[in-house]
Amino acid sequence: MASVAVIGGTGMNQWPGLEVKEKLQIDTPYGAPSAPVLLGRVYGIQALFLARHGEGHRIPPHAINYRANLWALRQAGARSVVAIAAVGAIAPWLPPGMVAVPVDLIDYTSDREHTYCDGIHAELQHVEFTEPYSERVRRELLHGALAARIDIAEGGVMGVTQGPRLESAAEIKRLKRDGCDMVGMTGMPEAALARELGIDYASLAVSVNWAAGLGSGDIHGEIHQSIEEGMAKVRALLERALPALRARDEEMGS
Repeated sequence: MASVAVIGGTGMNQWPGLEVKEKLQIDTPYGAPSAPVLLGRVYGIQALFLARHGEGHRIPPHAINYRANLWALRQAGARSVVAIAAVGAIAPWLPPGMVAVPVDLIDYTSDREHTYCDGIHAELQHVEFTEPYSERVRRELLHGALAARIDIAEGGVMGVTQGPRLESAAEIKRLKRDGCDMVGMTGMPEAALARELGIDYASLAVSVNWAAGLGSGDIHGEIHQSIEEGMAKVRALLERALPALRARDEEMGS
């Protein structure tokens, strides 16, 4: 049984090194997930992988079926989920190419199917969300970075916007006033849905550009230059962190 899963986003729509054993076509009460859940072997363990934007990176952030994605991962056996997210940097300590393990978030999205408690498939529950990310998973990611000798930002607040357009300079100023250190488009409702399902979830945020109004030059060019540097760090970190997460899952299940 594979208890550890990775959700790949922009820059990691595929998982290099994953030896795929099976493509799981999972039906959910909420429709089809973005892509088949891949069951494979990597870093000496079994793991699951789901391409958040679908095969070919074709699904925009606001149109992703987040409910089906998380449901399918849980049905496949996931207990711990690491979600990869490409983000724009707001805080000066998160330059392009840097990786962060955020500790909190602010949700600016709208009109997304954001809960299983819809009165049809599940009863109402008010999930506790003071700390939206699993501290257990965050700790293993930070330990993995240390073991891999990767400089990583420990903390930060992620602002999650609707997309798919990038933000205006004034919007970034607002996010900064609100306390956001980075901005992405896919962190919610993903984190809340994981909490409703009892999945331990944390994010690895890869800074790929300075957010609007904070850098100079072409944002898309900056993304192109920075994304592979950040994703190489992610892969090295996961090589250390995922086996430890798998071992903890086994301990908790025993």
